[in-house]
Amino acid sequence: MTVIIQQPELLGYQEEDKQAPLSDDDVHELVLDGEFVVPETNSFGHTFRDYNAESERKNTVEEFYRMNHINQSYDFVKRMREEYGKLNRAEMSIWECCELLNEYVDESDPDLDEPQSEHLLQTAEAIRKDYPDEDWLHLTGLIHDLGKVLLHPSFGELPQWAVVGDTFPVGCSFDESNVHHKYFKDNPDYNNPSYNTKYGIYSKGCGLDNVMMSWGHDDYMYLVAKENKTTLPPAALFIIRYHSFYPLHRCGAYRHLMNEEDVENLKWLHIFNKYDLYSKSKVRIDVEKVKPYYLSLIEKYFPAKLRW
Repeated sequence: MTVIIQQPELLGYQEEDKQAPLSDDDVHELVLDGEFVVPETNSFGHTFRDYNAESERKNTVEEFYRMNHINQSYDFVKRMREEYGKLNRAEMSIWECCELLNEYVDESDPDLDEPQSEHLLQTAEAIRKDYPDEDWLHLTGLIHDLGKVLLHPSFGELPQWAVVGDTFPVGCSFDESNVHHKYFKDNPDYNNPSYNTKYGIYSKGCGLDNVMMSWGHDDYMYLVAKENKTTLPPAALFIIRYHSFYPLHRCGAYRHLMNEEDVENLKWLHIFNKYDLYSKSKVRIDVEKVKPYYLSLIEKYFPAKLRW
């Protein structure tokens, strides 16, 4: 299999420059001789991540981002991290959590309206075909969205705007590459001089570990995996925490906050993102056929029961 990755540092823009949006042929796209082929359209016949396409999902998705951008303030994120970081909501296995997602559809997603459990297996199986020897990446595909369990009544039944959607740093200015950026004007941080500059409360090269991201399933699952002492590699935790950080891995925004470790881990996120985004389809996975394989990976990298 041939994999060609054009890395961000080779694209010619500087950290201090205003990053222009990158095309699909730039940062995140791969050329593969493997099994997975990028489809031309999503489940609704439109190009992927087209937030302006007239479809049955357009109004729902835009309203989602309006609420998300108004409410995801620094104080809100800090409060959510403190509350959910206690991991005192439930004790269950990874697979039990997968099954809880059968009843949820992501309102922020313009590309698919299937239950989240379907998307998890589609992502994992697409990765498995092209990277048969990277079992940690297969498992990362399976669990990357498990934080969406926050929608469940046992976890407070949070509104979708506090669980799904593209993520972004809080505590600094909202980059214009964020989807439906116009709605940030009603966020309480928008006019706060402590938070509305390029660096805000951060410094150049401080590292994404030191940056507060908008609250949702990404950050929650990262906390669950880390605090339950998973043996997955650091790149897996990076993927879990930042896979919805599209302003960074699609548009090159916020790179001034990254350190060298982030740059290295971003290479794996670019690989993962293709499968996360383009594997969405109406094609069903035979759960019982693949379940034993993924149970073996869960046993390898996680304890039998996790605190959530």
